Amino acid sequence: MQQIRARFSLRHPDFVLEADLALPGRGVSALFGHSGSGKTTLLRCIAGLERAAEGFLEVNGEVWQDSARDHFLPTHKRRLGYVFQEASLFEHLSVRRNLEFGQRRIPAQDLRVELDHAVELLGIGHLLERMPGHLSGGERQRVGIARALLTSPRLLLMDEPLAALDLKRKGEILPYLERLHDELDIPVLYVSHSPDEVARLADHLVLLDNGRVLASGPLDQTLSRLDLPIAQEDEAGVVIEGRVQGFDARYQLLTLALPGSSLSVRVAHSPVTEGRALRFRVLARDVSLSLEKQRDSSILNLLPARVVEEFPAANPAHVLVRLDVDGAPMLARITRFSRDQLGLYPGQSIWAQIKSVALLA
Repeated sequence: MQQIRARFSLRHPDFVLEADLALPGRGVSALFGHSGSGKTTLLRCIAGLERAAEGFLEVNGEVWQDSARDHFLPTHKRRLGYVFQEASLFEHLSVRRNLEFGQRRIPAQDLRVELDHAVELLGIGHLLERMPGHLSGGERQRVGIARALLTSPRLLLMDEPLAALDLKRKGEILPYLERLHDELDIPVLYVSHSPDEVARLADHLVLLDNGRVLASGPLDQTLSRLDLPIAQEDEAGVVIEGRVQGFDARYQLLTLALPGSSLSVRVAHSPVTEGRALRFRVLARDVSLSLEKQRDSSILNLLPARVVEEFPAANPAHVLVRLDVDGAPMLARITRFSRDQLGLYPGQSIWAQIKSVALLA
């Protein structure tokens, strides 16, 4: 079984990191939390840039650190790629030569990513002869990611790679990161404090706070937990991976089937190939509840659900309700007044109502 095992105890005068993790050896694991929670410190320990007095790190069968045996593999010997917030390109080298620099470090027998493949994945073919000074921020970051891939890493570390970009540039680069997720068999540890990035890219979520791991688990299960601070955020919600059933060209609406269910939702979206998997995000604040299926409503998505549990919200006027929608978890944030008016209780059958314009896909 492919797995990343990371256990670190690191003490600074003003900060302590205590982490013990077993992460999937494939896909994207997001390290999520507010500034100062320990995300970057944990990533630096994994990279070997900080040496924890007590530490163990195994990446898909390769032990990179084991303090019990006084074993510590230095950073330059760890088969990893590291993408920072700012792409540190060699300003005197063209894009092509920057990429070739990353590739030259690797023995021919260990090459796993070809230059042409990395260029195509990141959409930078038209930039190869440019100098870094003539690239936009988003273009520089795509080149930096391609260069990291060309080291043929066993593990790719990404430390808030979109943090320095404006909203438009982030929107341009996210589809390329999704392609990396879909097409490369390289595990990624992705540091972010952006719920949107995590929702679009991550398979596994690690929630950090003040140097401690509050939770670690599959994205859908972890986001739907009411006992975690993330459920109290304004952006609280769940991510569901549906499958495209059809597209209504007249109204620009996609129909997405819920996983393992006959239920479906309609989402305002551009055309997507039928049968393709597509994630969509449902924010708790955009889910309303009804005892009966409403008729003559502008809300298109009316889903039969079951109340699983409720939890107090940070706002004393609100309550959080966890729902089961034919196997898919969903959260609703409603007022306590509405909860009492509906008479909600665990196990109750209910209707979840979600505007198509509120769904993020």
